[in-house]
Amino acid sequence: MYRKEEQPLPPPEKFELPFEGKLSPNNRWVIMAELIPWDDFEEEYAKLFSAEKGAPAKLFRMALGTLIIKEKLGTSDKETIEQIRENPYLQYFIGLNCYQQEPPLESSMLVHFRKRIDGELINKINKK
Repeated sequence: MYRKEEQPLPPPEKFELPFEGKLSPNNRWVIMAELIPWDDFEEEYAKLFSAEKGAPAKLFRMALGTLIIKEKLGTSDKETIEQIRENPYLQYFIGLNCYQQEPPLESSMLVHFRKRIDGELINKINKK
């Protein structure tokens, strides 16, 4: 038998979050973020860019983190960006300081990330 909700749903801005505005240190993305030596490879990644040409590069953590999310979730480039836009844990994982409703990057950036972060760099990260 169908049971009608006793209270109407609140508008999105009044929706209560289970983590009370703080990320849980036990979340899988928080734990994984602590395991990856992001800073150890930032300089090596930065050498792949020209200081004179193009827009400023995204940080290594955002690039690699986005590719890891894509692989772990098995999503398309566009869906990966949408997942990141909706999930504060994923935003933390890629290095954002706070939740933002706008996507932090365009899905087309993943093509560039895949070109720059090759198997050799991934192997170095895995060894570390």
